[in-house]
Amino acid sequence: MAQFRTLDDLADITGKRVLVRVDLNVPVKDGAVTDTTRIERVAPTITELSDKRAKVVLLAHFGRPKGKPDPEASLEPIAYAVESVIDRPVHFAPDCIGETAKNAVAQMEDGDILLLENTRFHPGEEKNDPAFAKALAENGDIYVNDAFSAAHRAHASTEGLAHLLPAYAGRTMQAELEALEKGLGNPARPVLAIVGGAKVSTKIDLLSNLVKKVDALVIGGGMANTFLAAQGKAVGKSLCEHDLADTAKAILLDAASAGCAVILPLDAVVARAFEAGAESWTVDIDSVPEDAMILDVGPKTVEKVREWLRRAHTLVWNGPLGAFEVEPFDNATIAAARYAADRTREGLLVSVAGGGDTVAALNKAGVAEDLTYVSTAGGAFLEWMEGKTLPGVAALSADAR
Repeated sequence: MAQFRTLDDLADITGKRVLVRVDLNVPVKDGAVTDTTRIERVAPTITELSDKRAKVVLLAHFGRPKGKPDPEASLEPIAYAVESVIDRPVHFAPDCIGETAKNAVAQMEDGDILLLENTRFHPGEEKNDPAFAKALAENGDIYVNDAFSAAHRAHASTEGLAHLLPAYAGRTMQAELEALEKGLGNPARPVLAIVGGAKVSTKIDLLSNLVKKVDALVIGGGMANTFLAAQGKAVGKSLCEHDLADTAKAILLDAASAGCAVILPLDAVVARAFEAGAESWTVDIDSVPEDAMILDVGPKTVEKVREWLRRAHTLVWNGPLGAFEVEPFDNATIAAARYAADRTREGLLVSVAGGGDTVAALNKAGVAEDLTYVSTAGGAFLEWMEGKTLPGVAALSADAR
């Protein structure tokens, strides 16, 4: 992994203006934040810098205002949520550049925290316009990126700023990068990957990259049906991308060439209706009825996953094994998650998971806190698993400066 400067490398920053890129793109309903997870993740960086008497200037985006001011996408309500989480005052300025921002920063005292308005209110943000990046940089002496979840975007506040000011990784960014290094960068082997989700088409790059890097790959969710169909198995009325049969076969061939074992469902929980309480039953994978759909993997498959979890020293996980959002089709995902958590607690497994559905499933299983690291980064986590370079991360490396 490339070398990054962290907050440990900052000496006396009393009175320094520190521009901190954070992810405050949180869910809001009726003007109130309904999930503060992302705020909680960046709180340690904010409070540490404040405690060191820096002037902490927060940069963030919210929603998709398309390069112009939009009251519905204002960060002002988010400032109150940040204030509540960190239990200290958070000031707000109604712009992120220009005289408004300049004056707000000038009024700060050492240790103060200021949130500037949505960076996406300006077209230069998403275009990574050098002039806009320069305008942002005028309000800072140091740049800290603590928004790994936005690191897959080469925007002015996530990438451009890192080239204009001394750049450092915040605590959340640091934790994420260290966890990812343990996951695929330099993992303890054997490495097991669990990948689920509805469609192969959304995860072709992911699967193609993983079969070259891991020792075993469990494929679950609706995408498993495409692989089963490619092998000539009947999948009834299950979600299946029959037009991607050749793609699935190519991925299986690549896996065989790389020595990666691919674990597909051995049995399945099927139903004739995808709804809570629908009659369901377990069948062998060769016996899926024509009028039924696969909605979860069965106990034989769960035991196979457990077997690999017992062998593995590292787990990377993206996507549930079944339609976990509807009971009882969450059973396999919950069982696998709890077993992975047990192995992790015993110190036998390094477990790194991420993706919206994955996080929701782990929370449902009650084990999100027990895995080694659970990423809330969404798209950035997926692109990392795909082996892609993340602009916001690359800009922080020593080679980029």
